[in-house]
Amino acid sequence: MKTRNILIAISAFAAALACSGAQKTEDLFNGKNLDGWKFFVENGAAKPEDVFSVKNGMIHIKGVPFGFMYTENKYSNFRLHVEWKYPIGGSNSGIFLFLQEPAKELWPNAVECQLCSGKAGDFVLLGGSDVAEYKAPEGKPRPKFPVVERFEKDRENPVGEWNSADIVCRGGNIEVYINGTLQNVGTKSAHSSGYIGLQSEGGDILFRNVRLTPMD
Repeated sequence: MKTRNILIAISAFAAALACSGAQKTEDLFNGKNLDGWKFFVENGAAKPEDVFSVKNGMIHIKGVPFGFMYTENKYSNFRLHVEWKYPIGGSNSGIFLFLQEPAKELWPNAVECQLCSGKAGDFVLLGGSDVAEYKAPEGKPRPKFPVVERFEKDRENPVGEWNSADIVCRGGNIEVYINGTLQNVGTKSAHSSGYIGLQSEGGDILFRNVRLTPMD
């Protein structure tokens, strides 16, 4: 079954590239400022500009206090490209997909594509979000942070080097490629549209080339 899902995902990714070729790619980050984004900081512990900023043409997220930045617009069927790196030491962050309103809670309803060092590509199901691949432990309550682990070994580059995440979301299905390798697939998401977010969770992280291509 896992092999079949991988083959389906690869075929879908190829189809996504073909479909996106005729669509205009949108730069979610313009390289100059954070226009087009909104911000949440846990307990209002800091001003957003003290946590989320632009540094040498890159998004710099401090990681403390916790929070996230998210797009002003909602998106449904798309291919998302994001590049990130941890400048010093391993740390934690994530990309929120299908983020729902109100985006005013630290753990909002969203599927998180994990970027935590050594775990990039895992899914964390936040705020009641779900995918068909998650199976709750038998006889135990659903945990606060359900995880769907990636099915390939870690593909991250060493700390200080850039990594890429390519995420295809279509019809509520999600495929995640880390540095060009398929890492995870989630199907039948509880939501098929929403905002996109970048997380502040524990340490410095840099982002660049945040681009979205709509798909039919």
